[in-house]
Amino acid sequence: IVAATGTGKTVISAFDFRRFKEKINPHAKLLFVAHREEILKQSLHTFRAILKDHNFGDLCIHGQVPSQIDHLFISIQSFNSTDFSSRTEPDYYDFIIVDEFHHAAADSYQKLLSFYQPKILLGLTATPERMDNLDILGYFDGRIAAEIRLSEAIGRNLLAPFHYFGITDTVNLDDVEWTRGKYNQAVLSKRYTGNDERADHIAQSVQKYVTAVDDVIGLGFCVSIEHAKYMAEIFTKLGIPSTHLSSESSSDERNSVQRKLCDKEIHFIFVVDLYNEGVDIPQVNTILFLRPTESMTVFLQQLGRGLRLCDEKECLTVLDFVGRQHANYRFDAKYRALLSDVTTPLIKQIRENNFSLPRGCFITLEKVAQETVLSHIERSLSKRKGLIQKITEFEQESHQPLCVGAFLSYHHLDPHEIYQKSSFRQLCAEAKLCISPLPDEEERITTAAKRLLHLNSVSMIRYIRQFLATKNVDLGVKNGERQQTFTNILYYSLYSQPLNEIHYPDLQSSLNAFVENEWMRSELDSLLAYLEEKTEVMEEPLDLGFETGLSLHCTYSRDQIFAGLGHWTPQEWNVAGKREGVLYLKAKNLDVFFITLNKSEKHFSPSTMYDDYAINADLFHWQSQSTTSASSPTGKRYINHESLGSKVLLFVREFNKINNISQPYVCLGTASYVSHTGSKPMSIVWRLHHSIPAGLMKKANKTISG
Repeated sequence: IVAATGTGKTVISAFDFRRFKEKINPHAKLLFVAHREEILKQSLHTFRAILKDHNFGDLCIHGQVPSQIDHLFISIQSFNSTDFSSRTEPDYYDFIIVDEFHHAAADSYQKLLSFYQPKILLGLTATPERMDNLDILGYFDGRIAAEIRLSEAIGRNLLAPFHYFGITDTVNLDDVEWTRGKYNQAVLSKRYTGNDERADHIAQSVQKYVTAVDDVIGLGFCVSIEHAKYMAEIFTKLGIPSTHLSSESSSDERNSVQRKLCDKEIHFIFVVDLYNEGVDIPQVNTILFLRPTESMTVFLQQLGRGLRLCDEKECLTVLDFVGRQHANYRFDAKYRALLSDVTTPLIKQIRENNFSLPRGCFITLEKVAQETVLSHIERSLSKRKGLIQKITEFEQESHQPLCVGAFLSYHHLDPHEIYQKSSFRQLCAEAKLCISPLPDEEERITTAAKRLLHLNSVSMIRYIRQFLATKNVDLGVKNGERQQTFTNILYYSLYSQPLNEIHYPDLQSSLNAFVENEWMRSELDSLLAYLEEKTEVMEEPLDLGFETGLSLHCTYSRDQIFAGLGHWTPQEWNVAGKREGVLYLKAKNLDVFFITLNKSEKHFSPSTMYDDYAINADLFHWQSQSTTSASSPTGKRYINHESLGSKVLLFVREFNKINNISQPYVCLGTASYVSHTGSKPMSIVWRLHHSIPAGLMKKANKTISG
C-alpha cells in the first residue's frame, strides 16, 4: 500500500487485519514490524482502537520480553538481535505487516522476509521509489495493491495544503563530492555550519514569508547535529526562540521540546535524522529545508511532517533554499512529486512559475532560484547532452545492465524525454557504447516507440512482447478472433497506412522490419516491459457483442481503436470516422464517440464547440454534431439504441494535443441513453455501464461551470 505521509497507512493495515480475522481466520496471528519505537507504540495503540480490544498485542523493543508472540509489534533491531525467527516456524504468522517498507531492501530485513511465509504480506510506504533503485516491489510481484499520492491526498482534504517558496540560497553545491547518490555529508555540514551570512538570510526569509513569526510552529531539517545546533543558536540570538534535537536525544528531552514547540515557547526545532517518519506533531505549520534532500522518500516524509490536518492551521508554509547542485541532483523529481498534473511539461510550469497543484496549494520560485532549477533540469535531463552523460554513467552508478526500461525507472524519466529526441540506441551510440543505427532503422523505431508510449493495456503489451519473442505473425490468427484484433492493433501501432500503401507484400514482412533486428526487438521489449510495470489500470474486456482486443479504461490512439474494432485491418482501411468525433459501424450495430473534453476556439470552430463532461462517475453529458436532431435517423438511433439492439461506446481524452502531439483516448466503455434536450445539436445524458475511475473523473468534470 502506497499512501502519502499522514493519510493513515497504519489505520488501513489495522482495518485490513480486522477484515482478515472476521472473514478468513478468526485466530489469525499477526507480526507488525517497524524500525522505530515511536512507530510501534503508535501502531499498537491504533490496532487496539480499531479492533476494540485494549489488551491486543505486545511490544518487543529494547530487549523487552513480550507475554505472548501471537500478536506482536516488534522492531527489526529486536527481531535480529534476539534471533526471533528461531522461536517460530515459517508459516507461524498468517499476517505480517512491515511499516515504512522502503527500508525492506536493507540487509537487516532480509532474514525476516526470506524466512516467513505468511498468508498476507502487507508493506506500507509513502514512497516505493528508492534512490539506490533496490527493488522492494519484487515482494509483491511488481504490483502496488492501492495507492494515494500526495496531490490526491490533499485534493481529498486528507492533508493540509502547502504554500511552497523556493528561495535563492547563498551557498552553491555544484562542486561538492557526490558518491552513491548523495553528497559528502561532512563537506555539506562545513559549508552550512558557522555560515552567518546564510543563517541570517534564512531568518530574514522566515520574517518575509510567514504571516506572523509569533504563530510559527516549525521544523528545520539540517545536515548534521552541528548544523542543527548552530541554526538553533543563531535563530534564538536573532529573536526567534529555537532549539535542536537529533536521534541521540532522549525520549524525555524530545517530549519536553515538542510540548514547548506546541505551546509556542519556542518556534523552531532544528533536527537531523529525526521527524522523517513515525512521529506526529499535527500543529507544525512551517518547514525549512536547509539542505538538499537527495532522497525523494525523505523529502516527502519531511514535507509530510507539516501536512497533518489541524484546526489551528490553514496551510503549511514551506521554505526551500535552492542553490546550484551537483549534476546528479534531481530537482525534477522533487517538483513532479508536488504536482497534481504532469501532462503539462515540468519545464514549462517552472519557466512560467505557474504550477498545476492540488486545491489550495501554490509554488513560488524566486527569480534566481527559478533560473537555477531551470538551468539544472535542462542541463541534466532535458537536453540531449545531459541524457548522454546519464547513459555513460548509468551502469557504474546504478549497478544494473543498461537498457531503456532500467534507465527510465532509475532516473524517473518520462519516455517522451527519450523518444522526442531519438531512439535509445542512438543516444547510446553517442555515448560511445554501441554502433549507431541506420537512418531508416532510427526513424522506424522512434516512430513505433512514440505510438506505443501511451499503451497501458497489460493484455496488449504482453501480446506484443510475446510476438517480439516468437517473431510469428500467426500468433494472433491461431489463437482466435480477439487475438487477431491484437495483431491489427499491433500493426497500426507500427504503421499509419495499410499494407498496399507502404509496399509490403504481406503482414509478416511488414512486422519483420522490427523483429529481424536484434537491437530493435530488444529495445522495444525493454520499453514495453517498463510500460507494463508502470501500468495502474485494472483492465476489463469490453462486451460489444463481438471480440475485440480493446479493454475498458485503457488508453489507445484513434488508429488503435479503429484496428481493435475491426474497422481497419492491415489489408484495408475505411476513411469513415478518421476525423469526425463519431463513427457508426452499421455491420456491428455500434456507435463510437470520440470525445475531447478541453476544447478551445483555437482548435475548434463555433459549430464544433460541443459541451461534453461527466456529471458524476456514472452519468456523462454529451453533445451531438450540430446537424443531428431528435427526429433524424441518427438521433432516433441514439435515443432508441437499446430497443434496436445497438450499443454506444465512449472514448474520451482531456486535450486534442499537448506540445503538438496528438493525445490518445481512454475507453469509458458502453453506455445507455437516459435523456436529451435540444436539437441540432442534441444534448444527451448517457449512463455509463462502468463508473469513471477516480483519476480520470477529476479531468472529466472540470469543464462544468455554474
